[in-house]
Amino acid sequence: MSASYFFRAIICLATALALAGCVASPAYDRLIVGGTLYDGTGAPPRAATIAIEGDRIARVVSPQTRLKAPHVIDATGLAVAPGFIDAHSHVPESLDQISGPFLDVQDISQGVTTIVAGPDGAAAPRQLALLRAELERRGTAVNHACYVGHNGIRTEVMPGARRPATDAEVARMAALVREGMAAGCVGLSTGLMYDPGLFATEAEVQALAREVKPFGGSYDSHTRDPGFRMLESESEAVRLGEATGVPVKLAHLKAVGLINKGRIGEVIAMVEAAQARGVAVTADQYPFDGATLRYARELFLKPGGGMPDAGALVDPAQRGGIRLATETGVDGGFSWVKAVGYGSMRIVDAPDAPELVDRNIELLAGEWGVDPFDALVRLTLDHRDVRLTLGSVDEGDIRELIVKPWVMIASDGFYADGKVLAAGKAHPRSWGSFTRVLGHYSRDLALLPLPEAIRKMTSLPADHLGLADRGRIAPGKAADIVIFDPATVGERATYLQPSAQSVGISRVLVNGREVFRDGRPTGDTPGRFVPRQKPPAGERVN
Repeated sequence: MSASYFFRAIICLATALALAGCVASPAYDRLIVGGTLYDGTGAPPRAATIAIEGDRIARVVSPQTRLKAPHVIDATGLAVAPGFIDAHSHVPESLDQISGPFLDVQDISQGVTTIVAGPDGAAAPRQLALLRAELERRGTAVNHACYVGHNGIRTEVMPGARRPATDAEVARMAALVREGMAAGCVGLSTGLMYDPGLFATEAEVQALAREVKPFGGSYDSHTRDPGFRMLESESEAVRLGEATGVPVKLAHLKAVGLINKGRIGEVIAMVEAAQARGVAVTADQYPFDGATLRYARELFLKPGGGMPDAGALVDPAQRGGIRLATETGVDGGFSWVKAVGYGSMRIVDAPDAPELVDRNIELLAGEWGVDPFDALVRLTLDHRDVRLTLGSVDEGDIRELIVKPWVMIASDGFYADGKVLAAGKAHPRSWGSFTRVLGHYSRDLALLPLPEAIRKMTSLPADHLGLADRGRIAPGKAADIVIFDPATVGERATYLQPSAQSVGISRVLVNGREVFRDGRPTGDTPGRFVPRQKPPAGERVN
């Protein structure tokens, strides 16, 4: 063998070994090693290494596979899951109260990586386009999707109208629904309890919902009268799904107030009967008592609109008109008392009368020997800043619903910083819904296994909303990932400290970049608008 032949053979062998090494151990942008993978499907957890390239998950391999990357996250002892999807969020509605980049600490500190804006019928396409442009201008730490909203388009087509729509008006609204869907919205949302949606007929809503079907969209409904006609209101949404073939989600499903305590099983039975007939029905739930917060004084309305002052409340000449407007709405419009009733109001804070905390207004009025309106006036006049939760929910009903496989987790949260807190309207669900499920309901009460709790926050909403590249940890999916400690994760938010940050969330990645680490945002803003997509062929849909 000649020397030249020998050296050529050595060079070829070295080249082959180098190429083999490149194939076996490519260099990725980032690795997550040592963690326990919960892939979002509900499957049992397993040890795995996750390789990220750009904004995508490149590989999910056994821990024994040797991979290389300049950035390695050691998740030893921690859970690794898809980023959570909040399918019902009001947070972007307060964007004008936020200066600078939209870091959205209340969501990323819970592991939420995608929020769905525009629920309850809130926004027309023009408003959604402005929101999207503003988030892109500032930069956002979270992804956002959106619904096109019935109330928003109704206000645009029929400003100030408190009546059913004409055929011509329905046609104009339908065009706006199509515009929103063409821009990437996930579906149509309604807020039939609020102005102006409460004046819409069932036929009007069904006609608009049909417009989302060609786009593969869904329908999300804050139903018409969940306080006093719970079963009938939820049934209206199910009828829409049956009539149109559009998948339906019952928004923030719950049994509200004394009148409905213990009745969530009736809604569950109705939904499951519809599912057995082939109707695609899901729901979302936040794991807290109470729908919203208001100071007692904010519940009063006066004829013509607005809030009366204390003097008007004690003036016999004005009190009757105030009672009528408060209990029936101005000109038949929305009022909280009309919507949820006194039996759904529970005192959560009374700084100068702590003995009143947890008292129900209807029961308290009975003890005082007055009607509930007069009890509310007495609370307002005699005590400083009494704060109420409207739409109180029994804990037993929460637990009965949360275990259902078709119920996803969502916050119904609003942006909650010092400005909103000063208004007395912040709810702990905004900062604690997802971590409360992981810690309290899954770990502490063992109502649902951790893989199932994670599925309710990931693949279940992703499939319903058509966010095909989110909600699972698998090659090709977006690298939205949360790393948390199952032993310590939990919420700290309460009614008195509603913006207390959750614990146990270690790191959060959005589109492959870290947005939360060591208990604080990194300041990075890789979030983007996520349009509705169709799932890849052959992929299982929940």
